[in-house]
Amino acid sequence: MGERMRVLTVLGTRPEIIKLAPVVRQLSSLPESFQSIVCATGQHGELAKLALPAFGMAPDYNLRPTRRSGDLAALTAATLSGLDDVLADCSPDLVLVQGDTTSALCGALAASYRGLRIGHVEAGLRTGNPAAPFPEEINRSLIGRLAHLHFAPTEVARACLLVEGVDGETVYVTGNTGIDTLFEVLSKLDERPPPGLSATRCAALAGHPLVLITCHRRESLGGTLRAICRGIRRAAEAHPEARFIWPLHPNPAVGEAANELLGRLPGVDLLAPLPYASFVWLMARATVIVTDSGGVQEEAPALGKPVLVLRQQTERQEGVEAGTARLIGTEAGNIAFEIGRLLDDAGVRQAMALRHNPYGDGHAAQRIVEILAAHWPWPGSARREPVGIPGRAT
Repeated sequence: MGERMRVLTVLGTRPEIIKLAPVVRQLSSLPESFQSIVCATGQHGELAKLALPAFGMAPDYNLRPTRRSGDLAALTAATLSGLDDVLADCSPDLVLVQGDTTSALCGALAASYRGLRIGHVEAGLRTGNPAAPFPEEINRSLIGRLAHLHFAPTEVARACLLVEGVDGETVYVTGNTGIDTLFEVLSKLDERPPPGLSATRCAALAGHPLVLITCHRRESLGGTLRAICRGIRRAAEAHPEARFIWPLHPNPAVGEAANELLGRLPGVDLLAPLPYASFVWLMARATVIVTDSGGVQEEAPALGKPVLVLRQQTERQEGVEAGTARLIGTEAGNIAFEIGRLLDDAGVRQAMALRHNPYGDGHAAQRIVEILAAHWPWPGSARREPVGIPGRAT
């Protein structure tokens, strides 16, 4: 048996955990070929800490970056420094990052500074506007310049990389690993409410149209978020027969605006952050999904659910082109109109809800790991032994 590839997977947010869990599971299922090491950066704090055990992950390294709330520079500096220490300790053959978070950018930068190979999961997503979404568009563009292997979820994402001059020999269309996780969680759900949702709350949904809402993007905060809340309020007031459920992001700015404008409104339920399985349970029962989330834009088409996107631009244009997603912006009147149209017009709703999923078949993680195995060993690679692996850094 040849030398195993030592893969360090960097993750720090709940979406990264959701999307990288099937990849880590695939790597761990092949111990004769891979040594899987996981580093949690602490970017999402308690939210990520709760998600890790839910997906069966016990990180080998846990960073705890200290930072002022919302301070990107401080978060980036602390995460980059912590990851450099981890790389010095475990000396991986490949650093695997996902998407466009600060954790992903720092993982790629730290690896690049040490001359290590980088694999980028969910590569090639672009809006072409550095301010939308911010800072994610900047992060993923920079990672695209640093990565050695690009795992694009769709042909559109692959094309974006090729336009930027990325070598086509290094770009692979794999599907989105988030769909792997979605299908796995769906297969384990039944009609009973999962943890995080009371039987009473779920029973109250019976016989009512359900509008499921998420909103958390940095560019949505402030006046934009208040406009979004006013739009949802108008839709709820015009449709007392519907139930509006919003699991709130832990960012205090989100909760403050939502509670002020929607907190005492009949038919509107503002919840604490939910376990992923509970959120999937709600998505599967939703009539309409309203979101500014990238991941939800992928999951809704896989569930055959119409999704209204609270943004002017999206890097997930495939859903818009398929007709399952519609960009509606952040103006209150338009939000109320679009929600109302889907609640009132079954024909419009059905036309969007036709089950068309451009984001994968649930086997993306398997493809990624097979590609890694096909590339190993690297030409001319000379491995350095780690200082101490798998030490649990704190």
